[in-house]
Amino acid sequence: MIYRRKWCFCFQRPIRQGVVGQFLKIEDLGRRRFEDEDFYVLKISNALDGTTKGEIACKTASDAQKWRDAFLQAKEEASVRFQKGSGRIPENADQFNLSGHRPRLRRYARDLTKLIKIGREHSLGHESLQAFGFEVKKGDDDILDEQDWRCVRNVNGIRILEDVSSENTTKEKVVILKSAGVIAASPSAVFEMLIDVQNPHRKEWDVLTADLKLVEEIDGHCDIVYGTFDPKYLRRWNSKRDFLFSRFWRHDPDNTYSIFQSSISHKDWPKRRGYRRIKLNTTTWEIKPLPFNRLNSSMSLVTQTMEIRSTGWGRWRKKYFAKLDKTMPYIVLCQVAGLRDYFAANPVPDDNIATVPTVRKSDPLGTSNETHEADDATQDEFYDAIAAVTDEEDDEDSGEELSKFEKVKSHRFKNIALGISAFTLPAKSLENELVSDSSPMEISPSDFKGSLCPASGIKDSNCWTEPGGREFMVRGKTYLKDYLKVSGGEPLLKLLAVDWFQSDNRIDAVVSNKNSLVQSEAAKKLPFLLVINLQVPATPNYSLVFYFGASKEIRKGSLLDRFVSGSDAYRDSRFKLIPRIAEGYWFVKRAVGTKACLLGKAVSCRYLREDNYLEIDVDIGSSSVARSIINLVLGHVTSLVVDMAVLIEGREESELPEYLIGTIRVSRVELQSAKSYD
Repeated sequence: MIYRRKWCFCFQRPIRQGVVGQFLKIEDLGRRRFEDEDFYVLKISNALDGTTKGEIACKTASDAQKWRDAFLQAKEEASVRFQKGSGRIPENADQFNLSGHRPRLRRYARDLTKLIKIGREHSLGHESLQAFGFEVKKGDDDILDEQDWRCVRNVNGIRILEDVSSENTTKEKVVILKSAGVIAASPSAVFEMLIDVQNPHRKEWDVLTADLKLVEEIDGHCDIVYGTFDPKYLRRWNSKRDFLFSRFWRHDPDNTYSIFQSSISHKDWPKRRGYRRIKLNTTTWEIKPLPFNRLNSSMSLVTQTMEIRSTGWGRWRKKYFAKLDKTMPYIVLCQVAGLRDYFAANPVPDDNIATVPTVRKSDPLGTSNETHEADDATQDEFYDAIAAVTDEEDDEDSGEELSKFEKVKSHRFKNIALGISAFTLPAKSLENELVSDSSPMEISPSDFKGSLCPASGIKDSNCWTEPGGREFMVRGKTYLKDYLKVSGGEPLLKLLAVDWFQSDNRIDAVVSNKNSLVQSEAAKKLPFLLVINLQVPATPNYSLVFYFGASKEIRKGSLLDRFVSGSDAYRDSRFKLIPRIAEGYWFVKRAVGTKACLLGKAVSCRYLREDNYLEIDVDIGSSSVARSIINLVLGHVTSLVVDMAVLIEGREESELPEYLIGTIRVSRVELQSAKSYD
């Protein structure tokens, strides 16, 4: 339910109410502009018939993420209750719907956790600490870091570092630099300052890209921006500059924001007379919340990374760092210092105070099931609200959470000091998933042939192999107490084959095709097959299909059995993928990231369970963020080595440590080698 609060604060009354069922679908549409204001929009729909139930618009991406998480939590709870027989399938009239008569909503509202009656009381104990930034490992990269940064400057408290590992891994004449600093503002506030091109305060801290205009909005997470720059403040007798760059952004569940910028050309914005068109350095921004700050403060670690290219490499590189202070990249890297000083002089309210989202109705002729106040005086398309939370409420929660955090911190450091073997994965966790009292079936790789060839001693491109799980970090046995992650170890299932298909239409239900590998005699003899179909949106459409096989039957009641036999909502909430760009362009590495992702919550997944197999169709095009990233990957795919690990998220002590279902490595895939899908 979404609640509004009466002026007398004596009771709460819902604006709209309904049953959140297991077929509810909530989609992040990103930023939208409405009446000269930017909103972060969530679309609510029914996954069965595709009907839209409404849209929720929030002032910040952080608020939108909280609402999205709350709805997903309710959806998961509904699925669990239905499986246990204690729930019911809601009638269409009862399902959550924002359509209908709109009461006037200009009221003070409580914190989000008290507005929505889902969340703290239904979540795991350790997740309540996450809202206060206490989680030690969750949200950190789930891949062992291979970069080697060396500090080359320390300017006014801002560190400028060089990636010295790139000297040995790249053949191109490229230097990768980054600046990092701590800013006294929430990640949401820093992100808004960076992403909003119309913010009048931008000129108070940004020397280079202060004058920006929006050229084209691709979608809610991607746009193209034009800017001008007058170098008279730095050098004399230089003409004015202008530039165009594209940018896309994402917001991770751990409240980290990432922005990716690269120069681009646009047919509607040719070179201007009196300006010299320049290319800005390819740049990324990463805004992370600091987990160990006080409860009543908000701090962020802001990192800006950029590449510097040069054609005359020899003497240039030797003299470059001696004159770094006079270069354009140095000016760009100092934007972090500008942000820090701006927020120090202009502190912003604590971002922990959540606002009630504005609500947009999807059907102006719809009716509500309950009586509301008349709405004669307002014709707004969106509701708006003012946030308020009392100091007493804040103090009550903070004392309890701080006590929990002290216990967690003490336990974690105690484990480290005693040298507990939390960094090895017990083999018995894999044995519990498959039937142990039967002999394993012999699997011959030669019986399974896909359209993409396996790697050989001399072949290292347009091929696949299994990288193993040592580089992937998963939740350890004591994760619920100390948040320690361990090396994944060997995967449970064996990668048998990989198909690389292309088609004019999206490729669904690969296993149903009569020519599918799953329909072969060898596949039918296997105890279990897991098929993962990554659907890549492009022209034409591509599908990268992975086939994993088990040598034994799945043990009844195991985590894998509950996943394979469970509902789609349960699968969505547990199916996790860890990506890694092992080799390739640094910008693509940053965009893809190394954090574990619950695929069912990030994109649309469809499940087909029959006979001895489960197929998972992952529609990458269903998310604008994923679509932007995959388009970037396709542009460099022939130079990329991509590793992936799939697993089921463990949330209870009996489900830990986590284990890897399977691992994949695809090397330098060629688009033209994709086989036509019949």
